Amino acid sequence: MQFPAVLLKNRELWWRLTEREVLGRYRGSLLGWTWSFLQPLLMLFVYTFVFSQVFQSRWGTLQNQGSLAFAVNLFAGLIVFNLFAECANRAPDLVLSHPNYVKKVVFPLEILASVALGSAAFHALASLVILLVFELVAFQAIPASILWLPVIWIPLVLGCLGITWLLSALGVFLRDIGQVVQVVVSMLMFLSPVFFPMSAMPPRWQPLLQLNPLAQVIEQTRRVAIQGEAPELGYVVVGLLLGVVIAELGLRVFQKAQGAFADVM
Repeated sequence: MQFPAVLLKNRELWWRLTEREVLGRYRGSLLGWTWSFLQPLLMLFVYTFVFSQVFQSRWGTLQNQGSLAFAVNLFAGLIVFNLFAECANRAPDLVLSHPNYVKKVVFPLEILASVALGSAAFHALASLVILLVFELVAFQAIPASILWLPVIWIPLVLGCLGITWLLSALGVFLRDIGQVVQVVVSMLMFLSPVFFPMSAMPPRWQPLLQLNPLAQVIEQTRRVAIQGEAPELGYVVVGLLLGVVIAELGLRVFQKAQGAFADVM
């Protein structure tokens, strides 16, 4: 495997660039880092109101626990989806937005994908803090199984890293890929169990929905963070293997295409 060596070799550069990325996003704003908490919190209120009040959606066995329990389950799905969506949406323009790194200096371009992932992970962790606060208010406790969450998210992180490498390489040669990715990500938001549990789908559609890797991560996240259960062993094993394969494949495609970046740009 090549990707662990690439990340370890450039870990200090990754940390500096990720820090600059996070700080730069809020530089000059009045509230600064507070936006990393306010933005997901405001969207949570909107989604919860629309789906639980306007559409009268209910969350299975939690239907008698009110909108707050609905919000906790919805937000757990949103955190996973937003981490993926931020990486995927940024990926097609990731190399194109740094032409100086491609043409004028010797720079490990592979690190750009991990910087984008690091920025997305920071916002996911900020949202996780909000989730834990809401969970304490709604259920008066946080289950000990939340300690499994890093294990649940390792396949997600590896998958996002590989997809970012792949899409950033394709984005250099196929400029329309960015538009395609935005459409696909928007579709995935409603084809993943973000606003509903997997069990709410008609039985004939559930096997198809389970083919969506995001659906598995979202369901397992709710399992350990809200339901107080250990993750399914099958998910941990298969998810980890799939994540490693995607990350390694994405890096190899990126490295193979990297030599032609300067000519195209």
